[in-house]
Amino acid sequence: MKRKLYFLAALFLAASFALTGCKNKPQPQETPTEKIEDQQAEQDSTIYGVCGDGTMMHTLELISDAGDTLTFALPDTEDGSNPVVGGLLAGDRLAVVKGPAVDGEETAKKVINLTTLQGKWTSIDKNFEILEGGEVKSNVEAEKNPWTAWKILNGKLLLNRDTFEIDNIGSDSLELENRNGIFLYKRAK
Repeated sequence: MKRKLYFLAALFLAASFALTGCKNKPQPQETPTEKIEDQQAEQDSTIYGVCGDGTMMHTLELISDAGDTLTFALPDTEDGSNPVVGGLLAGDRLAVVKGPAVDGEETAKKVINLTTLQGKWTSIDKNFEILEGGEVKSNVEAEKNPWTAWKILNGKLLLNRDTFEIDNIGSDSLELENRNGIFLYKRAK
């Protein structure tokens, strides 16, 4: 009888170790690029291109990546601000989200200057560099979840799986916002 009890106890322990081992088995990690590509399953309405010489205060000329020259009106937004973040300079790389047409004229709902967005940014807890080609380089080795990839999707900035509205890109400041709050960054030299 004791032998059967020992056998059942050993069998129970072996089964519980096997189940615990399966639960604690490391899962393959997604790379930040894969995380961003997962979110790209959503249709991206962003048009990419270069700011053209015909750009004026309320008109944007965009030479798209497809080679088309597009013209967008830049109406003031509902709060009276301009839809452009980062400024407009001929030759700068832009991301444009179309707005509704007004009087038969295409409008831009959001214009993000990608040339101005790129660079080194710092805050109290972050120190990173947005590089061309979707790469983010973290300059803080002890950071728990450093950003390693970026993308514009429908006028929002994706940093790995974090999604931000770009409120402002100045010559020396970056203001991002999401449901967790507003995040301010200073351009590092």
